[in-house]
Amino acid sequence: MKDDGQFNLDEFNQADIIYDWNQVDKVAPISQEKILFLDETLRDGLQSPSVVDPPVTDKVMLVHTMNDLGIQYADVGLPGSGLRAQQDVLEVCREISAARLAIRPCAAARTLDRDIQPIIDISQKSGVEVEVLAFIGTSPIRKFVEEWESHKMFRLVRESIRMARSYGLPVTFVTEDTTRAKPDTLYPLYHVAIESGASRIALCDTVGHSTPDGLRNLIRFTRNIIAGIGKGIKLDWHGHNDRGLGLVNSIHAIEEGVTRVHGTALGIGERCGNAPMDQILMNLKLLGAIDNDLSKLLLYCRQAAMATHWRIPYNYPVVGPDAFRTSTGVHAAAIIKARRAGADWLADRIYSGIPAGMFGLRQIVEVGPMSGESNVMCWLEEHGIQPNQGLVRRIMEVAKSSNRILQDIELEFIAKRFAMSSTAEKAEPQAAASDSQVKE
Repeated sequence: MKDDGQFNLDEFNQADIIYDWNQVDKVAPISQEKILFLDETLRDGLQSPSVVDPPVTDKVMLVHTMNDLGIQYADVGLPGSGLRAQQDVLEVCREISAARLAIRPCAAARTLDRDIQPIIDISQKSGVEVEVLAFIGTSPIRKFVEEWESHKMFRLVRESIRMARSYGLPVTFVTEDTTRAKPDTLYPLYHVAIESGASRIALCDTVGHSTPDGLRNLIRFTRNIIAGIGKGIKLDWHGHNDRGLGLVNSIHAIEEGVTRVHGTALGIGERCGNAPMDQILMNLKLLGAIDNDLSKLLLYCRQAAMATHWRIPYNYPVVGPDAFRTSTGVHAAAIIKARRAGADWLADRIYSGIPAGMFGLRQIVEVGPMSGESNVMCWLEEHGIQPNQGLVRRIMEVAKSSNRILQDIELEFIAKRFAMSSTAEKAEPQAAASDSQVKE
């Protein structure tokens, strides 16, 4: 403590201020390898029935921001779905080349020649290596509905991967609905894919079925197969959020040895959406697993929302409008005490599990029916208005009689009217004195 009784942050380290149960018994980093990210916003994200497929200019803009966030890969579309998709993917790939972005383009394809060929053409026209994400359904229910025979699946996988590899394109073999597939289906498919030239295998929780236990069993099963083959094949995890486990499963997947995780901005995607890329990045940053500069995370989410006509929920982590707002008196008082002690680090954490400053944001103190005078004092100071006890009381009267947070324009108007009334009150005695002098 300082001599004046205020808190001195310099006397303590972070462990003295916040005890982190998340780090108890942690004896190693979350991953032994560099964690890679594949953004699916422009492909899987656009399968949401509630979004629009944005114009290519918006797609280009979003890819630039992905690059700024340190996302290494972007699935830029499914060229086999039609002419517009082919043109958009080509334009995005050309932009990546022209702007010399570090992010690498990927494109999805069914294990069919007619899906692989457009990706080859786009790669040759743009001069950019496009990774092929070749997918096929693997669960019994998919096989039953599609009437797929195993020998036909092996042939499609073998021919499509060899076709892409013959043009020098890297291939990730994507087993759709992996978390509901039988081991005796996955085992031979993995062998065929790896022997045909796939360098990565993507495990997909396509319908959001998996729990952390199921994920762990699947990844360990797959890693054992890869170890037996003896090649340096890497694993991807592609998760959905139907059970609300998209985020936590992605983190568990990394702990189990997956080196690349997929996600979408704001978790947009079919049904309940995909694992949210922004939340994956944020949590890994807080865990110390990555050192990416995430100051543009809000921009990334706002661009995605604007491009797809999606509304960011008020309570969405980090980027939601309410993420760092408080109008509760006791919370505001604690934040203000920390700020006045000169401890911005503390003020950013006293009532927040996530430091706003890490993401280019700040804590916001507002005034409402649950507020105290500290809220009002803080708001006035932040808006350059000299705190006055009479003004504070007037604002508190309005706030306590309200059923919601007061907007800035309302508070500014109250302050303006109070200043006008104060000026008028001061003028009245002066006018009375002048009148008396005239009479004398």
